[in-house]
Amino acid sequence: MIGAVTMTPYMPNIDLHCHSTISDGVLSPGELVSRAAENGVEVLALTDHDDCDGLVEARRTATLHGMKFLNGVEISVTWRGRTLHIVGLNIDPESENLRAGLEFIRQGRIERAGMIADGLSRAGISGSLEGAFALAGNKNLIGRTHFARYLVEKGYARDVQAVFRKFLVKGKPGHVAHQWAELSAAVGWIRTSGGMAVIAHPGRYELSAAALKALLLEFKEAGGEGIEVVTSSHTLDMAIRFCDFAKRFELFASLGSDFHSPDESRMDIGRLPPLPQGCRPIWEGFA
Repeated sequence: MIGAVTMTPYMPNIDLHCHSTISDGVLSPGELVSRAAENGVEVLALTDHDDCDGLVEARRTATLHGMKFLNGVEISVTWRGRTLHIVGLNIDPESENLRAGLEFIRQGRIERAGMIADGLSRAGISGSLEGAFALAGNKNLIGRTHFARYLVEKGYARDVQAVFRKFLVKGKPGHVAHQWAELSAAVGWIRTSGGMAVIAHPGRYELSAAALKALLLEFKEAGGEGIEVVTSSHTLDMAIRFCDFAKRFELFASLGSDFHSPDESRMDIGRLPPLPQGCRPIWEGFA
């Protein structure tokens, strides 16, 4: 029991959302998998943003540790003017539709990076583009977190979260509105690759009940099958709430740490609480 809430028996240690240096994590795919193994993870999915290049190394390392490994990705989506993330699990990274879609998004990331740097330059911060690229393990996956780490390195804020609040959110000098993939397109790329589409960390989007309902209906209509219920940015109350939504909309429940870094992440890889009782675990839908 946690409070008055009965949790499901939690046998395997499963983590289905994490990031390596291929996107905005700080550990290589192999290092990330080794850390997961040290933490007792038995089933792991690597879900880098908009790129699958780390999957071969991650799978090879997982095999050495006797760990079950799933190919994954996290796709950037624009829905009603908001940026959302859709995780794909059990994907085929060689799918032509998926590869083409991710390449389109990566090109947009590079364009956005230039605009972020321009905004920061106007605010008196020089060298941010070069600094962010220097911190990106994968130059094609330049993102806001790389800019944030550069600004921390240069003393503009105490940590990455403070940089986002001060410089990178709406109304701040480094914020850039950007059009990512359409929701239906991203779900379609995942499904045609043989994978299952999952709405990542829904509690982060601060959607009203009506907007969340509209999102879930549209997501299901596009072929989406899961929602992240337990993740590092969700409280227990939020996990219970999204478990209820999963049941109402007949979606599988997923869980993942969204781990990026030992120093920056709210939750270590493989250190997740269990799903609330009554959720259908997403792994029941894996082929």
